[in-house]
Amino acid sequence: MFEHEIDDQLRELLPRLRRFALWLTHDTSSADDLVQSTLERSLLHWHRRRDDTALRPWMFAIAYRQYLDGKRRSRRYTRMLELFRGSAESEQPSAEREVVAQSVVQAINLLPEEQRHLLLWVSVEGLSYREVAELLNVPIGTVMSRLSRARSALRRLGDGEVSKTPTLRVLK
Repeated sequence: MFEHEIDDQLRELLPRLRRFALWLTHDTSSADDLVQSTLERSLLHWHRRRDDTALRPWMFAIAYRQYLDGKRRSRRYTRMLELFRGSAESEQPSAEREVVAQSVVQAINLLPEEQRHLLLWVSVEGLSYREVAELLNVPIGTVMSRLSRARSALRRLGDGEVSKTPTLRVLK
């Protein structure tokens, strides 16, 4: 693949990558930082790419892993600060954001993180089940069943149910 083709593909991918980062972080500056670190990491490890045609899932996988690493780092840092302060301060979401947010976005935000990410990858970003399966390193059937549960949960939330966790049936 020629250098100008790679540049063109990366330029085309940037808006989608930024949108995904924004969904993950819910903050524009954090999303920009995530996109930048994703690009840096991808360029640093460009030689490790396995498939020239699968640039998009590879970049989304890098972004997702960068996001998870950042969350872990943040949790460790927060725990250390709490130990030094001696108290745990919790942040409550502002009422303004709840009023302004659309009902669909609210319902998606109520979903568990894994379900939310699956819905975003498949429904918003247009990744195939196979691409998501490779991204998560799980069988394609697992992706399909998790996505089905995510869509069912979203439907229930849209119908007004507020329960986040499904009830388990007792088998006899």
